[in-house]
Amino acid sequence: MTTFWLSIQPFAHVAPWVVLASAVVVFPLLLVVTAPYGRHFRPGWGPAMSSRLGWVAMEWPSVFVFALVWLANPAFGTPMVLSLGALWLAHYLQRTFVFSLLLRGSVKRQAVLTVVMANVFNLLNATGNAAALADRPLDLAFGVGVALFAVGFALNVHSDHRLRSLRAPGESGYKIPYGGGFTWVSAPNYLGEIVEWIGFALAAQTLAAWAFAAFTFANLAPRALANHRWYREKFPDYPGSRRALIPFLW
Repeated sequence: MTTFWLSIQPFAHVAPWVVLASAVVVFPLLLVVTAPYGRHFRPGWGPAMSSRLGWVAMEWPSVFVFALVWLANPAFGTPMVLSLGALWLAHYLQRTFVFSLLLRGSVKRQAVLTVVMANVFNLLNATGNAAALADRPLDLAFGVGVALFAVGFALNVHSDHRLRSLRAPGESGYKIPYGGGFTWVSAPNYLGEIVEWIGFALAAQTLAAWAFAAFTFANLAPRALANHRWYREKFPDYPGSRRALIPFLW
């Protein structure tokens, strides 16, 4: 493990800066071009694959690569590094395997290009975050961060459940979601994920974690706006008081 740890250090040090640079590029780009997956899938982006397989193919580095680097981290076994790693894996085990298995609408497609791009990003991000974890004193930032992570995780999972419950087995169409976070915004699942990673960054206090929080917002905020517009165009009776991502504001 020592040899492996030393070999990834150059990669781990540059990873957060690449993630930050990606956030700067991705945010304005996605305001103009909506990524071709889910309800926004469209031809013209090359080969496609099933959404269920696509989710697993995209997210697996965030489980396995993160776990490998986390175990190799010399601070592994300390309370802070153990707890932060457990939070990360709780999210990505749910996202990679539980979420993908529960997806309804098996005919949905996803561009292979988006899967490849996500793989590269997740490889960088997982390595950078696992390598950056270090033990430090328990403080207020850690407590607030963990609480935010838990709230965001609950909102994310509950919102995904509400979206799935709109469809009977075998259905693949879309309906207006109500209740829970959908009372206030069109994308509470994205809001929950953003809150999660802000919480993780507060708790971890690493450049890698803050870079990922910034990228999460840069990636999901434009998609929340795209979903909001899509709902309003598709459903004339869509609730006018809902905002896209931030209740009462935006």
